[in-house]
Amino acid sequence: MNPPILIITGYGLNCEAESKFAWEQAGGKPDLLHVNDLLAAPDRLHRYAALMFIGGFSFGDHMTSGHVFAHRLRHHLQDELATFIEDGGLILGVCNGFQIMTKLGLVPGLGGESFKPSVALIQNDCGAFQNFWVRVRFEANSPCVFTKGLDAMDLPIRHGEGKLLPREKETLDALEAAGCVPCRYIDPATGAPTQDFPHNPNGSVNAIAGLCDPSGRIFGLMPHPEAFLFPEQHPQWHVRPRGTPAPARGAGLKLFENAVTHLREA
Repeated sequence: MNPPILIITGYGLNCEAESKFAWEQAGGKPDLLHVNDLLAAPDRLHRYAALMFIGGFSFGDHMTSGHVFAHRLRHHLQDELATFIEDGGLILGVCNGFQIMTKLGLVPGLGGESFKPSVALIQNDCGAFQNFWVRVRFEANSPCVFTKGLDAMDLPIRHGEGKLLPREKETLDALEAAGCVPCRYIDPATGAPTQDFPHNPNGSVNAIAGLCDPSGRIFGLMPHPEAFLFPEQHPQWHVRPRGTPAPARGAGLKLFENAVTHLREA
């Protein structure tokens, strides 16, 4: 079975080609759909097993990143999204897609409140857009479907507003206790979570690189797994022990493969 995947496009989102290819390589059957076409027929959402909010610069990042896009969805698609989640659908958001999800309140979704924002992604501590590779660690205690069984990997980041900040300290404690932090920025030399730039490119609290809801089916992250589908995409792909062949695929594909495996087994 090739589970059907919906990728929403339009208004400054620009990662549809690589995102579609990632799902195809993982065994899914992705469709690209402009957000206007989805809002004109919201019930189309229920034809799919998973939904992806892709990266880019929706509405030019006016009024903070993802804000306008999230409000359009809140006013025109909230009921359909709620049903989609209740029916067991998966949702993945990357970079701008993650920003949209936090403004909608889809993550962390503590206490079953899927549309009550409790965290924000604000301007990087350095005050500027950053575009380079970081190393992230995936947490074994998280229920996240997408990161199951993964340890650590290098991934590219490209964002100006990626610092995750809970609105209240109690929120941070609650999402940590629930395992809603599936991945963190780490120091490549030590493997430990870090607040130090550039390993933590934005100053995100607790080195948080992504969040999931308590079910593990709704996941957003700032790094771009869809931008590491081939080993040659890594800036140091050629650096390896003599005689060691290059991996057949880029490490980012593993997150999509985990999602497809889950959908096939559900």
